[in-house]
Amino acid sequence: MWRASLANARQAHRLGTGARSIWRASAVAAPTAGRVIRPANASKILRRSYHEDVVYGYRVPKVFEYPDYSPEQLRNRQQQAALVCLVSAYRTTGHRATDLDPLGIQKKQAIPELDPARYGLTDPDQMFDIDGILAVKVDNGSTMMSVAEIHQTLIDMYCGHVAFEFEHIPDSAEKRWFADHVESTSASYQLDAAKKRRFYELLARSEAFDNFMQKKFGQVKRYGLEGAESAIVALDELFSLCNHSGIAEAVVGMPHRGRLNILVDLLKYSPRALFHKLHGNAEFPSDLPASGDVISHIASSPMLNYGCSSDLHVTMLHNPSHLEAVNPVVAGYGRAKQMYLFDKNTDPGCALGDRLIGIQIHGDAAFTGQGVIMETLGLSNLPHFSLGGTVHIIINNQIGYTTPATNARSTLYTSDIAKLVNAPVIHVNGDYPEEVARAMRVAFEYRKTFRKDVIIDLITFRRWGHNELDEPSFTQPHMYKIIRARESVPKQYERRMQEEGVISKDNASETRSEFTKYLDDELAASKDYVPQADHLKGKWAGLVMATEAVTTIDTGVPIETLREVGEKSVSVDPAFHVHSRLTKHHIQPRLKRLQEGPSVDWATAEALAFGTLLKEGFNIRLCGQDVGRGTFSQRHAMFVCQETENVFIPLNSIGGPQGKLEVANSNLSELAVLGFEYGVSIQSPKVLPVWEAQFGDFNNTAQVIIDTYISSGETKWLRQSGLVMLLPHGYDGAGPEHSSSRIERFLQLCNTPLNMAAEANQSQNPNMHVAIPTTPAQIFHLLRRQMQRNYRKPLVVAGPKTLLRLSAATSPLEDMAPGTSFQPVLSDSLADDPAKVKRVVFVSGKLYYDLAKAYAERKDKLDSQIAIVRVEEVCPFPCLELTREMVRFPGATEFTWCQEETMNAGVYTFVQPRLQSLLPKGAVLRYIGRDPLAAPVTGISSVYKAEQAQIINDALGSM
Repeated sequence: MWRASLANARQAHRLGTGARSIWRASAVAAPTAGRVIRPANASKILRRSYHEDVVYGYRVPKVFEYPDYSPEQLRNRQQQAALVCLVSAYRTTGHRATDLDPLGIQKKQAIPELDPARYGLTDPDQMFDIDGILAVKVDNGSTMMSVAEIHQTLIDMYCGHVAFEFEHIPDSAEKRWFADHVESTSASYQLDAAKKRRFYELLARSEAFDNFMQKKFGQVKRYGLEGAESAIVALDELFSLCNHSGIAEAVVGMPHRGRLNILVDLLKYSPRALFHKLHGNAEFPSDLPASGDVISHIASSPMLNYGCSSDLHVTMLHNPSHLEAVNPVVAGYGRAKQMYLFDKNTDPGCALGDRLIGIQIHGDAAFTGQGVIMETLGLSNLPHFSLGGTVHIIINNQIGYTTPATNARSTLYTSDIAKLVNAPVIHVNGDYPEEVARAMRVAFEYRKTFRKDVIIDLITFRRWGHNELDEPSFTQPHMYKIIRARESVPKQYERRMQEEGVISKDNASETRSEFTKYLDDELAASKDYVPQADHLKGKWAGLVMATEAVTTIDTGVPIETLREVGEKSVSVDPAFHVHSRLTKHHIQPRLKRLQEGPSVDWATAEALAFGTLLKEGFNIRLCGQDVGRGTFSQRHAMFVCQETENVFIPLNSIGGPQGKLEVANSNLSELAVLGFEYGVSIQSPKVLPVWEAQFGDFNNTAQVIIDTYISSGETKWLRQSGLVMLLPHGYDGAGPEHSSSRIERFLQLCNTPLNMAAEANQSQNPNMHVAIPTTPAQIFHLLRRQMQRNYRKPLVVAGPKTLLRLSAATSPLEDMAPGTSFQPVLSDSLADDPAKVKRVVFVSGKLYYDLAKAYAERKDKLDSQIAIVRVEEVCPFPCLELTREMVRFPGATEFTWCQEETMNAGVYTFVQPRLQSLLPKGAVLRYIGRDPLAAPVTGISSVYKAEQAQIINDALGSM
């Protein structure tokens, strides 16, 4: 009797024709009950937020409303409490009883909560009304099922080769939608023969590609997809769904595993270009100044079409070997492209995720182990960072290099970290490509509905070791005994398709042989292959590859325009209640300085730079922790109404055609946020992305992004970036942290030649600019220069802290007028008679003002014998400007570099060999500063003060 019931359950589950969807019926009944659940707002209950929904760049996913249970369904649930408990148990813990491991090492668990008898359901023939309890389709429109039928249906849906985790989601509407969707579509999911043939061809070609590579390039670490070929099915299904739903752009980031398979088979990367690279050649034309990268980091950006009226543009971004570092870059790139599409599209109904999707592919060990995963997920639902949902695919090889899961994570699943943002997780056995495609459909529908991140945990295996030259059985003998004895995923699927009659044996042989011949032909053609440049196209057309640094371009602006912009930067509607202290200490002083002079402060000059760029049509994205106000309460680019907490950004109301300023106060992250901003920077040259660290030394938690993207992205991949990093820097007694921006680390990454005296080295083309400006006018020109040049370079600014309010550190508007520009070197203005100068002191940063103050106190005694020259830009090294400056002092015999940083920090080690090469013959550059120290500076205030005084005395002491 029990077995008969199970058989009937299976048959009913498979049929599903003519059955009604319970969840659809619920949608009709709900209005009667007068209850609608709004999931998008539920998560805000415990999160305080500004009222900034009208602020530029504030984007949140559209609200999806889902009906609650009808009164009849609620009564049924109350009456059938035992059945509710059983169904809930399968939804909650069914994933632990699934068949997910293609190797069979991880056995299915016996879960007591999944036994109907636990809830008193001991009669398999007992009938229950499932309305409001289980959303399956039943024959003849009935809502009645037996215990046996219900139990088998639950097993089929929740304990097969696909498993779902969604009960951890706090929003009840999302949970109901997910359960209803899974239960109402599971039985009806079927693939036609054409789709199956498509999947087979993808799998067969992937295997043929790996076999070809092993035969022709056996000593190359290609990080093939063998064992995880179903990943290519997952991606193909996702691209197809995107294309058919009207999504125009997909931005993809992935690591090395399987990258070449996906590039060649799905993303139209030329095999002959790959083989050309494998023969030791460059991927770029020889006349371009690029160092290139390894094959596992290359990228592609094709147009794909799955039988639709418009194409899907897929952009796979370059990645470094630092696992998962590409993820925030993908998010930032995708966000910037969405903002571009929003600005172009006048349709007010266009929402986050309508036209673009983010896709991130991960490794299992990295997803758990790398902190950038947590940081990037933390950005996913923030209004100035959200993409409207990213699809994550974890290619779960069940091993990380040689480390098994028991040593690699403290969680049950590698995907558990995603529960940080309440993302649903779909686990799927990679041995079953069709189930992988079904899992992707569920993931896509969730993302399409709720515009939130979703995770697919694709459980596979790795046929070889970490790479093809590795021997995995040294550390995993049992696992690799199983792997080497089993049939490959493509071969398994091929056999099943032959059994179903979808393909014949000849079809299979032909598919593989044709693709192998194609690769052979491409290999032969690679000998004559000439790489083509793929940069400076689209929005980047019109820009050039820099051949030398342009440092003194005219970036001045008419004074009347400066006054207009400055006034607009603090103008608000009278009905908007600005804090009284801001009115007194920020707004009124700025207006007075603009009208009466004699000069403006740092924050005003920055606002003038931003505002004038906006007037010229550029957009600006200012991002970082507390950037709206500024760490030191100096900026106030945004005002918050004291009565409503509405937010207003004055610079977005200058008037007339103008760009927009997006003020993105970030979460407490540096690694992911800086990676995000780098992604913004490489998407469009029309946006000035500015990332400000709360304190300069906080950039060191984002070192991977600085090393692998910002400093070297153009050199490796020909991708220009105009990203600005503002790093508050300066010793003021704050102790080891919060004092140094670690500028020496940036300079170590710069490619400026050492010998500046050699004529061939006079023209520099640095990979990035590093500046330490000391006046407001200088930061004004630096920021404007970023957008006025016909190329883009990263700019690192060791910015001020105490100088923000120092009366001596101000600039007249005339220093920003037409005909003015950034000055890499500021000449001495203290020595009245250059001919008397015996000692030239070179200095950067705020220390200049300490020296200048002491100089003024000793002016009569010094008698113009000492000149102080400010080096405002360290890279590119200003050799011509410094040479001209030294000519002014023909009698100088002493040359010193003075800094408040320790000898092993600051700019001294960078400056010393370069400046030494410019000095007169026989002269030696002397160092004045703190001794080498493991920490940036002492934390003992008395010692700090004594050291600071000693530096000044040494610099201005006896000749």
